[in-house]
Amino acid sequence: MTEVKKENAIVRYLRETLRELKRVSWPTRDEAVRLTGTVLLVTALMGLFLWVFDALFGLLLRGVIALEPLAIGLSVLAALAIAGAAIWIERSTEG
Repeated sequence: MTEVKKENAIVRYLRETLRELKRVSWPTRDEAVRLTGTVLLVTALMGLFLWVFDALFGLLLRGVIALEPLAIGLSVLAALAIAGAAIWIERSTEG
């Protein structure tokens, strides 16, 4: 009686992975370059956006810690605006 050799799990995994990679619809070079540019642009814009808001909130926080009335008032307005936006978004996504 001949024994049937069991296939190695790693070999089976690699074979199945290669089979799936052959089915992938790869983008053309032009598509890849365009999409890479889009990702880099969006990443740079989001970094700039976050940097600006971090700087603004840092200024407000330093003002609040120093008990400056203008900074405290702007912080309260910012908190109300954020809360109002959250409520508006919640209501607009219902039903």
